[in-house]
Amino acid sequence: MDDTQVGSSLPDEKHHEGGFRPVAELIQARKDRGADNTVGGPHYGELIDQVRALMDRARLVNPSDELAKEAIATLEQLNARLDEAVVDEWSSPSWTRTDLPARGNITLPPYTVVSGDREGVTAKVTFRTFHLGGNNAAHGGHIALAFDDIIGMTAALATRSVTRTASLTLDYRSITPLNRELTVRAWTERIEGRKVYLRATLHDDERLCAEAKGLFIVLNPGQP
Repeated sequence: MDDTQVGSSLPDEKHHEGGFRPVAELIQARKDRGADNTVGGPHYGELIDQVRALMDRARLVNPSDELAKEAIATLEQLNARLDEAVVDEWSSPSWTRTDLPARGNITLPPYTVVSGDREGVTAKVTFRTFHLGGNNAAHGGHIALAFDDIIGMTAALATRSVTRTASLTLDYRSITPLNRELTVRAWTERIEGRKVYLRATLHDDERLCAEAKGLFIVLNPGQP
């Protein structure tokens, strides 16, 4: 581990959010260390942008043998170099870099939150070339991934607790385009005990691309 880690990498009896590290505590601890010590450093966002650019090209590349061998050698060297900075999931910048699209998490379609409170979340999302399903349309699985993360955020804001996805159902209403800013709106329909029922929509301007409904469960203390 490097010195960006805050405390033990595992939750303890006093501080837990389900079986998770207390993310709010991590954010505050990193703030207390000062803006100059933002985890991942000032160039982390640019690094993520370049990785996304690589993913976009890899999605459609048709390399010559020479180019493929050159790229393989370059990536092998880069992966070996990056191994020196790999940390556990609780120390990763992607947990808390709310200043970056999708918190700097390259596994998610990049989105930015416009507004978020107990009433719901509105976000702007762009499905890039990497998210291609076919015929210049976003893959349905990537759409589900965006919904899952944004609806999960909505459940967390509504309950002030950590939740997990129990059920997520999508209806695809029209083509979801690539490389265009789209709008996701998510809200809580009702809460019954630990069960949180939510809805969300994805629009291209006024056109409905997809909608989702989800059931999220509030975790008990120590529950994984």
